[in-house]
Amino acid sequence: MSLSVETRVGKKHTIYLPKAVVEATGLKEGEKILLRVMDRTVVVEPLMDPLELALSGEKYATIDPEQIEAISVGEQGTRVKGSS
Repeated sequence: MSLSVETRVGKKHTIYLPKAVVEATGLKEGEKILLRVMDRTVVVEPLMDPLELALSGEKYATIDPEQIEAISVGEQGTRVKGSS
């Protein structure tokens, strides 16, 4: 999709994203964005929430709940022994 919309730089250098841009990108209030400057061009990229990324991003490994429990129990045992 290609979209070009004209807007202005406001007081204190604020930039308001027009509704068409927000809808096209799926941005929501409070989400973080990355501003990248290349020569005299500003690129706006949405930054995915870490939790959302963990749930919907590409997976590189798998672990069973039993493995998580074993690691947790092992870590707790190590800490208890080390603090005595």
